[in-house]
Amino acid sequence: MRHIVTSLCLGSTLVLSACGGQETAELDAAFKAVNVIDESGLNDIMLNSPDPNEAVRYFERASAENPDRVDLRRGYAKSLVRAGKATQANSIWGQIVESPGATDEDRLGYAEALIRSGEWERAEEQLDLIPPTMENFTRYRLEAMIADANEEWEKADSFYEIAVGLTTTPAGTLNNWGYSKLTRGDFSGAERMFGEALGYDPKLFTAKNNLVLARGAQRKYDLPIIQMTQIERAQLLHSLGLSAVKQGDVEIGKGLLRNAIDTHPQHFEAAARSLAALEANVTN
Repeated sequence: MRHIVTSLCLGSTLVLSACGGQETAELDAAFKAVNVIDESGLNDIMLNSPDPNEAVRYFERASAENPDRVDLRRGYAKSLVRAGKATQANSIWGQIVESPGATDEDRLGYAEALIRSGEWERAEEQLDLIPPTMENFTRYRLEAMIADANEEWEKADSFYEIAVGLTTTPAGTLNNWGYSKLTRGDFSGAERMFGEALGYDPKLFTAKNNLVLARGAQRKYDLPIIQMTQIERAQLLHSLGLSAVKQGDVEIGKGLLRNAIDTHPQHFEAAARSLAALEANVTN
């Protein structure tokens, strides 16, 4: 096409000038397209940045420079949530869901930010605005968490089960489900869920600690056979010791705390304080 444009431009200076403008416009459009592609890649990189605060700064600046770009505001809101600034993200999400380019996925993002900031009723309102035809992992995970908050246990179990079936990485959701059962007093059910979570992610320490608490609530004071580092072993012994004390088994608890202190490769201040407090209380 370029040689055709060149031959057409040979007729006169005026035509040459016009054709030069056409080529410039085409080049500008091409560069703009490349820039959009490059920027899109950069946006994805920043959304997954190891430093969420760096992503916040990037999207804050980019969305300020391009206030009509919903995708940049969306990135800003997501980055704020990752940085632990859910309350600040809520105001951005609120603007996004009211904009012409808003999607049901945006309402999910808004609902999650509201949950993280403890605004359960508003989160439920956002989920209710999403049509029931939208069925994905995030939706059911959030529905389960809201059902938990409302103490609607059957609904929570149903939503958790569906959510687990819709993801290849269910460890976090299984851990949440287990914690739900723990708070209800279903300790054996909680133990099973935490065990399943660790089957998918053996490094998930939250599930390890919750598993120990579920076992302690059943007066099972031996550590489960799971992957753990020496430091994790000490921390789990500490949790188990406190659980034993809570059950009224003070001497067993003190023994577990001493074991935790001896197991830890450094000085274990938290366990030492717990043990000292127990011994001082016995002395008094």
